[in-house]
Amino acid sequence: MTVESKYQRIAFVASPVLEAQRALAQLSSDYGNREVDDADVVVALGGDGLMLRTLHERMRSGTPIYGMHRGTVGFLMNEYSRHGLIERLNAARMTVINPLLMRATDAAGEVHVHHAINEVALFRQIYQAARLRILIDEQVRMPELISDGILVATPAGSTAYNYSAQGPIIPITANLLALTPINAFRPRRWRGALLPSSAHITIEVLEDERRPLAAVADHNEVRYVTRVEVLTDKSISIRMLFDPGHSLEERILSEQFGV
Repeated sequence: MTVESKYQRIAFVASPVLEAQRALAQLSSDYGNREVDDADVVVALGGDGLMLRTLHERMRSGTPIYGMHRGTVGFLMNEYSRHGLIERLNAARMTVINPLLMRATDAAGEVHVHHAINEVALFRQIYQAARLRILIDEQVRMPELISDGILVATPAGSTAYNYSAQGPIIPITANLLALTPINAFRPRRWRGALLPSSAHITIEVLEDERRPLAAVADHNEVRYVTRVEVLTDKSISIRMLFDPGHSLEERILSEQFGV
């Protein structure tokens, strides 16, 4: 029996690992494989790394992305099955997220603009700790932070590096960002802050010549930064599809209870 679907044209993308490439061949044979620019939905086969790359590549297209786990880490992926894909796509629940926009100014005065779905992070480049000044909505909130760095995480990224740095897990529907220090030395007891998603975060690098830092927006790195601005880009809405009962909301909630 033919199943009517709102996703008639499916494009498959896959990571280069053998498991993902086998799945790509099987699913392309079963369902066809359209060009991504001509697809109603993109199905990503791999792990979270492939999913993030696919989301970055398609973030302005409005095309929903449905991931199936054929890689290593699969927090953003649905379980893999060759069968019943049309039915699963029809039943899938949509989660809409907004990425972060990073504007990083380097020592030469050049401004680099990148988006991040998980987090924007600043790291020290040498043995000396970083000295940072933090402004929220142009108001100085912390005149000096001495640490290995700092990161700004979205709810979608709050269970990733942010959580490993002892930052809070944020429900996906919360309009919040996590500002989390990396190995804070002074003030020693500062654990970070939860900020509204509308916040304009500015991080100034003090003594940037003696204590150089790199800024990273997901996989895009800018070295020798002097100033980094981070804000939520509400002009971009990224659509992700998840099986019922396995939504990103449910996974983030489960992480908080260790299940």
